[in-house]
Amino acid sequence: MEDWAIMSKTIVVILIMVGSVLALGDAEIDRSSFPKGFMFGTATSSYQVEGAYLEDGKGLSNWDTFTHNRPGSIMDRSNGDVADDHYHRYLGDIDLMYSLGVDSYRFSISWSRILPVGRGAINKEGIKFYNDLIDALLSKGIEPLVTLNHYDLPQHLQDEYGGWLSPKIIKDFEAFAEICFAAFGDRVKYWVTFNEPNVFIEKGYLTGLYPPARCSWPYGNCSEGNSKTEPYLAAHNVILSHAAAVDIYRQKYQSKHAGSIGIVISTVWYKPMRNQTDDRVAVHRVLAFETAWFLDPIVYGHYPPEMRQMLGQRLPTFSRQMQEKLRGSYDFIGLNHYSTLYARDCLFSHCLKITSYPDCLVYITGERDGIPIGEPTGMDGNFVVPEGIEKIVMYVKQRYNSPIIIITENGYAERNDSSASPADVVNDVGRVQYLKSYLTCLAAAIRKGADVRGYYVWSILDNFEWIYGYTQRFGLYHVDYTTEKRLPKLSTNWYKSFLNKSQGSYHFPQVKKTTNKLKELFTDKLKATSVI
Repeated sequence: MEDWAIMSKTIVVILIMVGSVLALGDAEIDRSSFPKGFMFGTATSSYQVEGAYLEDGKGLSNWDTFTHNRPGSIMDRSNGDVADDHYHRYLGDIDLMYSLGVDSYRFSISWSRILPVGRGAINKEGIKFYNDLIDALLSKGIEPLVTLNHYDLPQHLQDEYGGWLSPKIIKDFEAFAEICFAAFGDRVKYWVTFNEPNVFIEKGYLTGLYPPARCSWPYGNCSEGNSKTEPYLAAHNVILSHAAAVDIYRQKYQSKHAGSIGIVISTVWYKPMRNQTDDRVAVHRVLAFETAWFLDPIVYGHYPPEMRQMLGQRLPTFSRQMQEKLRGSYDFIGLNHYSTLYARDCLFSHCLKITSYPDCLVYITGERDGIPIGEPTGMDGNFVVPEGIEKIVMYVKQRYNSPIIIITENGYAERNDSSASPADVVNDVGRVQYLKSYLTCLAAAIRKGADVRGYYVWSILDNFEWIYGYTQRFGLYHVDYTTEKRLPKLSTNWYKSFLNKSQGSYHFPQVKKTTNKLKELFTDKLKATSVI
């Protein structure tokens, strides 16, 4: 009976995967499926691709020191000292984007490349690099979408007053933002203040996996920090920094530059683990702690009531003046979305394991009864569940009264395989099917009334993936980190065809091969149970 149970679960998984592949083989999606003027692009961030970590006057960032000074913090013990060497190779990389036919390139500015110690003297070489990058993009007809902060912070500000834990950082971030608006704003029409603050705050101050590696037991094992209070204090200062930057942009630059500004949040869609009211409520609770944590303040001027109910006085409050500055401090909302997971209530139902979101008492998992929620990808915790992008977009639409939304990241991870042949590393059929299915579901959300204006693939290049180092590959182009050679993948050609409306004539001989691989996996699983 036990063998039969295992086989049954395996059959379900394989049928889901095969059905998904076969269904996608018949589906057609191309650029014409989206509204006129919809912006398609690719995305990166400074630390993940630039390299040149101490060149031309750049100061140290928190990620420079974290990767160098904390052995074992990065899975493959690597760092971003060279990364994709985009600092020296950006012209060639822009040519790659141009060949794809993208409308836009989303990148971030390294704060410590502009202001080596976070404030004071401006590094002219840093200004020159981003001026040259922006001008080169525009010469190819590619619109820059610029993120001011994508995880990296000048190490000097962390050492001087504790970085995001201090309200002093609000003025420093505002000053940095204004330097960028003044230097680049005449050509940059789309600005993002912060990328995924919900991620770098959680991992930096709750679990301690990111710099500054602060946490307390049982949330993580750090030498200093307080996981019960510091995440909310640091987030408070990030939110006020966002409002300060938006305020200065609107007062001095927006009207003459005719640009727009927003924030980017990491989003996961959640399904209730069980068909029970408690788990359905748990879904709303974890969405509040993860997504609404930063969006409620900038839309409504206060934290989510779901958080206030759970945290009480541990959650800071905004003064009336702060609320006025916060409320409506966005022109668009950027959503990064990769996966969907299950949520189980731990408030009214006992959970044997430590909850994934301790303060909201919700247990998060990608499996139910041993069956994954969708096809696994190369990154643990990321599964292929295409309808999740439609669900999270509609959630944001409904909670925030139909804001303008941009999908600022969406992509598929493959584990790096150093033994793979050149033919294998470019045959990323899984990524092709992922992009195709997620874009199909995004188009469905737009047909239902969501005001989505753009979509960016993460990423144009394989790159440094934070604590995963170079063990994960998200790129449309394969990067050989020894030679820095870029090699187009199957997904490169698919995205190019998609953008040129030729999807209908583009064929996927790899689909059959993938189906056969799934069949082989199915057979291997059955053999393991000794049923066949």
